[in-house]
Amino acid sequence: MAEKYKEAKKQTAIAKLNDVPTSPRKMRLVADTVRGVEVNHALDLLKYSKREASVRLEKLLRSAIANWEAKNRDLSKELDNGNVYVKTIMVGQGRTLKRIRPWSRGHAGRIRKRSNHVTVVLDVKKPSTAEE
Repeated sequence: MAEKYKEAKKQTAIAKLNDVPTSPRKMRLVADTVRGVEVNHALDLLKYSKREASVRLEKLLRSAIANWEAKNRDLSKELDNGNVYVKTIMVGQGRTLKRIRPWSRGHAGRIRKRSNHVTVVLDVKKPSTAEE
């Protein structure tokens, strides 16, 4: 049982990016486009996206791919075959910087500069048994 869990954990790779100065909502819009997608296709989607968050997410995905290659040197053909995919991508809220801006009639308006934390998990697709 422990060996099976250890082998399954070896095939996954994780990369994290903390305190990204983009609001979590904007990052989630980009993250939803690559969730569950094969990594080479996900890189293409992020490269040609117009959103500013996609640049940071592309760099994070490249880091996750490098982590996966370091763990699985003998399975490098899986990456070329398109069997490695984005299993999980989570966007959480980071710290919020609070700033004050002059407002009308002597009031002070509050500006909230939000940030987020992103975690990407890559995995290998299991071969389907329906072909047998």
